[in-house]
Amino acid sequence: MEKETSTALSEESLARRIAEIEQAIRSADPAELEEIERIKGIIRKNVSIFRRVEIAAYFLMKSSRTPAREERRERKPRPERQERKERTERSAEDGEKREAKPERVIPEGAKTLYLNIGKMKHLYAKDLSKLLQTELEITRDDIYLIRVHDKYSFVTMSEENCNKAIEKLNNQAINGRTAKVTYSEK
Repeated sequence: MEKETSTALSEESLARRIAEIEQAIRSADPAELEEIERIKGIIRKNVSIFRRVEIAAYFLMKSSRTPAREERRERKPRPERQERKERTERSAEDGEKREAKPERVIPEGAKTLYLNIGKMKHLYAKDLSKLLQTELEITRDDIYLIRVHDKYSFVTMSEENCNKAIEKLNNQAINGRTAKVTYSEK
């Protein structure tokens, strides 16, 4: 059995790199996706089906051993992060309790909306907040909470703003999908 050398890539780092690549593909813009499709066609044309996995493994190995990646691994923590960590450790030693981050208070009477679009359609909280602010002519403070999941989102606002959102956003195209906005059943 061969001994693993120090330059060999660990299974964990390769799995992490594969996950990074998959995420990059999922969040790629249309121009990048077109380029990916073009390159896939070249690979299909020039590499036998039996060798494609080897080619992919070779590219993964080369991309995982770039100097920039090695540099990142060896970087020392930033001084301010180190100081913060030390302060936290000192306060823990002194028996002080750390204050929890205050939760945002949702006023009574607030309603939650369900939106059938989420991260898989490249909709994120910041984008949704901007959309609501422009379409409903409200401020960020009028939106109490936004939770974006893979395939759907929830927005908590006043009942008046929820009604406006249903009226203006329902059946509108958002990121290539027809929005269905309703009150959440929660």
